Amino acid sequence: MKKLFLNICLTIPFISFAQNLQVVPLGVYGGSNESNLSAYLIGEENTTDYLALDGGTIYSGIEKAIEKGTFQEDNTTVLKDYIKGYFISHGHLDHLSGMIINSPEDSKKPIYGITEMISVLKNKYFTNDAWANFGSEGEAPIINKYSYKYAEIGKQFAIENTNLQGTIYELSHVNPLKSAAILVENDNNAAIYFGDTGADRIENTTKLATIWKAIASKVKTGKLKTLLLEVSFPNSQPENLLFGHLTPNLMNEEMGKLAKEVGTKQLKDLTIIVTHIKPKGDYEQRIIQELLENNPYQINYIFPKQGERIILK
Repeated sequence: MKKLFLNICLTIPFISFAQNLQVVPLGVYGGSNESNLSAYLIGEENTTDYLALDGGTIYSGIEKAIEKGTFQEDNTTVLKDYIKGYFISHGHLDHLSGMIINSPEDSKKPIYGITEMISVLKNKYFTNDAWANFGSEGEAPIINKYSYKYAEIGKQFAIENTNLQGTIYELSHVNPLKSAAILVENDNNAAIYFGDTGADRIENTTKLATIWKAIASKVKTGKLKTLLLEVSFPNSQPENLLFGHLTPNLMNEEMGKLAKEVGTKQLKDLTIIVTHIKPKGDYEQRIIQELLENNPYQINYIFPKQGERIILK
């Protein structure tokens, strides 16, 4: 009996330890500011095992996180040891330039993504003309620092050297250009990160509708309560000039579709970390105001700050 009690006591801290996820924004904007472009680290709370969600800004983001006390170690330690791999949503520079620039100083690790993104890395960036081939395929000489992991859409896989699993889904970013989202989860908690995406109505696709159906059960059970979803432009941006992005009105349009899958009340427990705001003029202030003033589903919006840790509960 005493042995059973001891085993239970030892198990309880382990269970609570693994419940929450954390996000560290290394870059939050969608273009223009090269020191603060799309990149987020996600991992379990109280660990240093992270998957990078895109890699627009790496070095400057780690420096900002150290400055703000989020990390106590030096930049090299975080880059080489803490980041266990990368999910790159698509091949645009504001989502991968930091990873490429820092590749000579990085350690061996995987890059997860859809075939189209890996093709861009292999054929456009990791070439002798553009940089050097730090990937595991493509132009010789192959340095083989990053191993390409091709996604099977909708199929869960283990994220190496973490306690996390991932599931990748396709997005439309100016149809027919593909981007991707990734659902990241442990036994207790989950979050889903979206690369650049247009609304289904504008893109004339059902990519987001497919995701809403796929994640509905996890939202209903409360396991999935956090979305990292882009809003690049204020509502004044003409729909024919969105270039595969969302506005606050289109966010609400898509949340209405999710509500049909899970129920309106369920969205009150939802948190959306708003990503990829274009840092142009007063766009950021207008987007924040438009989201907060027209929030029919009472969603909790978080507007991330570079280097400041977010605990997902």
